[in-house]
Amino acid sequence: MITNPFAVFLVLALVVLAAIYLEKHYKVFRALSAALVGILLAMVLSNVGLIPGESKAYDYLIDPGVSLGIVLILLSVDVKTVVQAGPRMLAAFGIGSLGTAVGALVSGLLLAPMVGPETWKLSGQFTGTYTGGGVNFAALGQAFDTSSELFAAAIAADVLLTALWMMLCLTLPLLWARNKQENTHEAPRMQEGSLQQGLYSSIRPMSLMDAGALVLIAAGCVGAADYLGTLVPQLPTVLWLTTLALLIAQVPAVRQLSGAAMWGYYLLLMFLSTNGAQSVIANIIAVGPAVLYFAIGTVALHGIALFGLGALLRIDLPTLLVASQANVGGPSSAMALATARGYTQRLLPGVAVGLLGYAVGNYAGFGIATLVRSLLGG
Repeated sequence: MITNPFAVFLVLALVVLAAIYLEKHYKVFRALSAALVGILLAMVLSNVGLIPGESKAYDYLIDPGVSLGIVLILLSVDVKTVVQAGPRMLAAFGIGSLGTAVGALVSGLLLAPMVGPETWKLSGQFTGTYTGGGVNFAALGQAFDTSSELFAAAIAADVLLTALWMMLCLTLPLLWARNKQENTHEAPRMQEGSLQQGLYSSIRPMSLMDAGALVLIAAGCVGAADYLGTLVPQLPTVLWLTTLALLIAQVPAVRQLSGAAMWGYYLLLMFLSTNGAQSVIANIIAVGPAVLYFAIGTVALHGIALFGLGALLRIDLPTLLVASQANVGGPSSAMALATARGYTQRLLPGVAVGLLGYAVGNYAGFGIATLVRSLLGG
């Protein structure tokens, strides 16, 4: 097994390069997208034992790597172009959050005999993580003092379900397009100068001045967000990061810098491949399948509620998909899906509700955990 962090990083870089190559040259992989192909390749390499499920390389790619990617993507965004998608995205996010809470509640009550006395803790943690991402899972686990063995198995199940759900959300537009006889993968065919085109190549040749400015802005935003997060710990650091990036992006000269979206998308692809690499099935088997059933039940009811009620309310599929990723994976996953599938008008609303998930996920987790504990007589 390759364990050296730098070597692991090189393997992931090769995975992303292979995914981009396959997407560019083969129709089937173009339909799947480089994001999904990267997750699948990394998951295979991890589960056959070529690369580990945990590595310092993953830590760097998750943070600060994905933070830099978020800034670089957002530097190409004009806020005025995305306002129209906001209310529907918020409605979809609310439905998804409700489905998550019901799913964690039902899973806890049904699986309590298999999980044991800490069932209520898992109900809270899975509510939190599938309302706004893995940050809530870790925070709630620490607050509940979840046993290390159960925590390790639960986080493995969480990572696996998050990756699988991303795959499903990336694939659903293909199934929908087949039924509707239309192609929803807009990637390389959008008009000149668009954000989506900029994900695959720089709109104009990238100069050394562009590179220097982008590094300065991206690193500066990450550093400033970390500092502001320590000054005002009530607000998550990613909220500061997004706010700073969006403010700077409204300067016309900044949006004209070449290569920002392309490098940001590359970092997001590395982040998604990391999610695939962390999906080690053996960690779940070591504790037992009940934890995996718990995660599946929670995400399944989330999906049934979101897509069922969303269809009744006539919310479009792209909005539902991005909102679901904001729930299950957080703002980074919402951004990754929106960029991979070309839903550029839903990028900022998706990030916004993902940030909202950070804010409300812990409260929802505490509430569901308390309810399950009282219903089980704990």
